[in-house]
Amino acid sequence: MSAQPIITGLSQTDSAPWMGMIVILLLVLQTLLIIGLQRSRLSNKRARKALKESQKALEEKIRERTESLYTTNNLLIDEVARHEQTGRQLRETKLYLQSMINSMPSIIIGVTSAGEVTHWNASAENTFEIFSNEALGRKIIDLLPLFPVTINAIKNSIRNGEPHAIQHTQYEEEQKRYFEITIYPLISSTQQGAVIRVDDVTLKITIENLMIQNEKMYSLGEVAAGIAHEINNPLSVILQNVQNITRRTDINFPINHTRAQELNIDFPQVNNYLQAREIPQMLDSIREAGERSATIVRNMLEFSHNSQRKTSLVDIKHLIEQTIALNRSSYPKAASDHSLQINTEFAETLPPLHASAPELQQVLLNLLRNAKQALADNNIESPTIWIRTYAQEHHLVIEVQDNGPGMTDTVRQHIFEPFFTTKELGSGTGLGLSVSYFIITERHQGTIDVKTAPGKGSNFIIQLPLQ
Repeated sequence: MSAQPIITGLSQTDSAPWMGMIVILLLVLQTLLIIGLQRSRLSNKRARKALKESQKALEEKIRERTESLYTTNNLLIDEVARHEQTGRQLRETKLYLQSMINSMPSIIIGVTSAGEVTHWNASAENTFEIFSNEALGRKIIDLLPLFPVTINAIKNSIRNGEPHAIQHTQYEEEQKRYFEITIYPLISSTQQGAVIRVDDVTLKITIENLMIQNEKMYSLGEVAAGIAHEINNPLSVILQNVQNITRRTDINFPINHTRAQELNIDFPQVNNYLQAREIPQMLDSIREAGERSATIVRNMLEFSHNSQRKTSLVDIKHLIEQTIALNRSSYPKAASDHSLQINTEFAETLPPLHASAPELQQVLLNLLRNAKQALADNNIESPTIWIRTYAQEHHLVIEVQDNGPGMTDTVRQHIFEPFFTTKELGSGTGLGLSVSYFIITERHQGTIDVKTAPGKGSNFIIQLPLQ
């Protein structure tokens, strides 16, 4: 098919102008299109340039921000490190303080104003056998019901801002323990509380009692010297007159016969009368009692003055047997003495002791007399006294034990004090055990103690050093 003219009804001569116009229009459109494309390219170029500048500025800002973040991060790292170091130092300080508190021999307990435990050191754990994790948060009165620490005492100490001291005594099976309790108000602006400090002052109290005992013994020396001098004068007269009476009634003295003949007296009959009435035996008893009294007076003088006395090697077994015999013959027998048993237990080998035999005998006589009287006064069934002697390390030990009523702790603390006695007025002077204490400790550098309890008898233990 042949191409048909676009505009029909026109001849070829008429269509020529139209064709030119179309070509021109197409050229114009092409030119406009080229111009638009050129403008678009320039616009894109400017946009790309602006984008690059924006990207460059953004990269600069990102770099600055990165550097700022890096600096901030380093500061944070340094701050965290400082905090960790501070926390470590705080932990070390806390552990150090806890070690210091736990190393103290005192019991340290921290409590709130309501009495709840906030701290419980190692000494508290060892003494009360309660672990820290068990004690924290509990009331102090529930943990220690026997201690005189009350909520009111804690509140009063906190309210007054002053420490509150309490003296406490705890009884155990064989001894008494002394405690010193102090409540200190806690100095803190954030919370109220208190610190309870408990100290075992048993050794301190014991030393103080020993010092008081020594002071009393020294003061007794002056009294003993005066008493000894006052007794010594009439005692000398008694012994001298007993000696004269014995001499003037002795049939073997010729002068006695001469004086009797001058008075027309049958002296042999007088002597027979004296023998029949046991007058010589009575005079011997008076003389022996006077000599023993003179020995006691001499010991009292030695007690008050550091005078010279004789010491020698003593056979302790022979001395104890002699003392038992002397104790039986020195005092009139009571009804209870017939059932009294004195048992002796001697070690197979006893070393000789360098000591003063009369002084040791006086101590043993005092102990036997006290035990005998304790058994008689309390109507003990099967009253028995045991005397044991044995060597222990570098000491010779003598025990005098009875199955009597025993002593309370209060009496036990005072038995070695001068003039202390549990007997009725006029029945004892209270000097026997105090003088015995002086003889053993000062004269022989030994020790004397007693183990006793109510209803369990008494056991006096003497330790004498062996040379």
